[in-house]
Amino acid sequence: MRPLRIALQRKGRLAEDSLRLLSEAGIAIPAAGERLRVPALNYPMEAYLLRDDDIPAYVADGVVDLGIVGENVVHESEKDIQIVRRLGFGRCRLALAVPRESPIQTLDDIQGKRVATGYPRLTQRYFAEAGISVKIHTLHGSTEIAPSLGLAEGIVDIVATGSTLLLHGLREVCTFLHSEAVLIQRPHIELPIEDFLFRIDAVLAARQQKYILFNLPESALPAAVRLLPGLKSPTVMPLAEKGWISVHTVVEEGRFWEVAQQLQSIGAQGILVMHIEKLIR
Repeated sequence: MRPLRIALQRKGRLAEDSLRLLSEAGIAIPAAGERLRVPALNYPMEAYLLRDDDIPAYVADGVVDLGIVGENVVHESEKDIQIVRRLGFGRCRLALAVPRESPIQTLDDIQGKRVATGYPRLTQRYFAEAGISVKIHTLHGSTEIAPSLGLAEGIVDIVATGSTLLLHGLREVCTFLHSEAVLIQRPHIELPIEDFLFRIDAVLAARQQKYILFNLPESALPAAVRLLPGLKSPTVMPLAEKGWISVHTVVEEGRFWEVAQQLQSIGAQGILVMHIEKLIR
């Protein structure tokens, strides 16, 4: 049986994080150099290092089985592919932006104006759904300078932190789409991917959790249990000092600070927080 084939962004904002995800899943992709096709060192997989815009087509046409790419690129491609997992990195948004001094304040104000974008299908779709007619100029790179060159009154582009917009004297008007890195596949993939997904899921689950342990008066355990259901229930061990216990559990990353304060309020001491490398549910 041939190895799984996965398409990864060769350069850009998702490239390093994609390789890190595979590495944490126990799949080592060596440095590629000038190669575009690289076999994994310890897993039956080949990585194809491509431009992000090409990844959906490679997946849809069956050249590769899987791909990691931005959700915005998937929607722009309109290819027959499926999103298998949301990966939690590379978060950004597709937004309409205009020069700071522009009179355009709302989406309706762009009616009849010119818009520059590298995402013409998505842009046309969102404006059409809003009942707004614009003239779209398709650009491949350097979209931010289009208004200053007089090419367009606004742009639709990917925004992560907003610093690039500020650098070019632009401000956001509205957001069309929130995006992140996603794992995609063909609808009828030929090779089994259960083992690969098992590894990826273990990494993704661990990234969303923190392992904590703390000392607690034994009398406060019922209150702690209500705060910390953990995976099933906290692990509790007696301490040398009578009346005190050590509690070990897992907490969702998003709830950690809230929970830590609540634990302190019921007498928890020495709260220790640890990174979880893998979590198999």
